[in-house]
Amino acid sequence: MQRFFDVFFSALALLLLSPLLFPVMLLLRFTGEGEIFFIQKRVGRHGQSFGLIKFATMLKNSPNIGTGTITVKGDPRVLPMGKFLRKTKLNELPQLLNILKGDMSVIGPRPQTQRCFDAFPALVQDQIVKVRPGLSGIGSIVFRDEENLMHEHQQQERYYDEVIAPYKGALEEWYVANQGLHTYFLLIVLTVWVVLLPKSSIVWRVFGNLPPPPMGLAEVFGT
Repeated sequence: MQRFFDVFFSALALLLLSPLLFPVMLLLRFTGEGEIFFIQKRVGRHGQSFGLIKFATMLKNSPNIGTGTITVKGDPRVLPMGKFLRKTKLNELPQLLNILKGDMSVIGPRPQTQRCFDAFPALVQDQIVKVRPGLSGIGSIVFRDEENLMHEHQQQERYYDEVIAPYKGALEEWYVANQGLHTYFLLIVLTVWVVLLPKSSIVWRVFGNLPPPPMGLAEVFGT
């Protein structure tokens, strides 16, 4: 049943958003490096890789520069228009095509690059690959401000591996254990809510059984 809603919502969104998507594509074509889409290998269901589609917001060679596949606040690799697209999350909209193809779901664990996926504990990896990755999900909602969070630490890759990844993995594991249409629709509503009200902590009230964040993150999330 979730697959039915995935196809329905993604097709409807592409139709309704087409007046926005085409101007964005034209602007990208004639600014920055002239690239419209960026396709990156991500770990999907059953551990199989797929090409995740985004609007191009960074330099072509960005995975081989600086912090690699980890993006931080004020990242110099981000193109001028890319800043706007990333802030508004419009850069993620081409993934609606991934959903139609069956690579992804509207809701699920956020698909990771191999490097970031490997930062999850092995048991968590085994759980995450049981379901389709999502355009949004509990991990995406809780860590919606991840770039700013990373910016505050000097050893950013170490902070990601030792603090962010373990907790993000626990959240995604929670989703796999609690998946269903009820959770699916709640997370869709919460995604819209936090896009409009990014400082909101409503997710902790809606899902009272979420894994508690570690000490280093509890204060940040206001829990």
